[in-house]
Amino acid sequence: MAAIGVMDQPKRYAQSIAQLGEVLRLLVPSDAQRAAARPYVARSSDVIITPFSKCGTTMMQQMFHQLRMAPRGGDMDFDDISRIVPWIETAPELNLDINAEQRADPRGFKSHLHYEGLPPGARYVITLRDPKEAFVSLYHFFSGWFFKPGSITLEEFFPVWFREEAQRPNYYTHLLSWWARRGEPDTLVMDYRAVLADKRAAISRLAEFCGLAADGAVIDLVEHRTSRDFMMQHKAPFADPMMRRMSEEKAGLPRGSDSAKIRARDAVREPLPQSLAERIDAEWANRIAPVTGHADYASLAKAL
Repeated sequence: MAAIGVMDQPKRYAQSIAQLGEVLRLLVPSDAQRAAARPYVARSSDVIITPFSKCGTTMMQQMFHQLRMAPRGGDMDFDDISRIVPWIETAPELNLDINAEQRADPRGFKSHLHYEGLPPGARYVITLRDPKEAFVSLYHFFSGWFFKPGSITLEEFFPVWFREEAQRPNYYTHLLSWWARRGEPDTLVMDYRAVLADKRAAISRLAEFCGLAADGAVIDLVEHRTSRDFMMQHKAPFADPMMRRMSEEKAGLPRGSDSAKIRARDAVREPLPQSLAERIDAEWANRIAPVTGHADYASLAKAL
């Protein structure tokens, strides 16, 4: 089968799981990009926001950035949140200097890696989320960007979410890594739903962890700018525009995808099939429960 991203082919989404695999392979950085990229060098003041995919990363990037920019009234003058709080893993693909100075201190970074996949010596912020929610959220995120909506089922997509790669842990490996470090002074672990339920408390915890001042006025500002309504009104810089442009160029994807990270409260969500719910629960029982002592995610979240 010819590569989907060949320049003379019409722009199109993947319409099968095999075609999705081809699209994702085309997005891997080239050997030249990898060779040209400098590895990230951690500073003790750096803050790495590193939840698993679709577990609150973008909201936490925005929370962190607005906190550090609060003395200047906050900051929305950016085209992509991952330009000013850059994504470590994609820096080679986007030709970003991951070690560059940033708009304010401390420097902040995005990642989806576990502790073992990141350089030691920084500070780490993780929000954990129920695996069933995280899986369905990633499916909807891919739908309309990487594949045509409705062309791939949740059952077909499950291996994409579940797979484990040497440099990219799956949900369970990621959770166990950060759970083990939840009491370390360089690590802040929170539950995603708890952050949403008490945003002001989460902002205060993040500010204290990062050594940033946060009086009532600052918390008001950050709470407003991390609200769903605000981020929906300004959703362009939160929708991965750099990655989208790159994917359109390298994989021949159509422009103007309607997939976005910030979704409306009433957005349609596919129901999780019982068979997949059971697979997710079985993996929890096999890997997470024996280590943490928590039979399900709800129990673990309460312990945080």
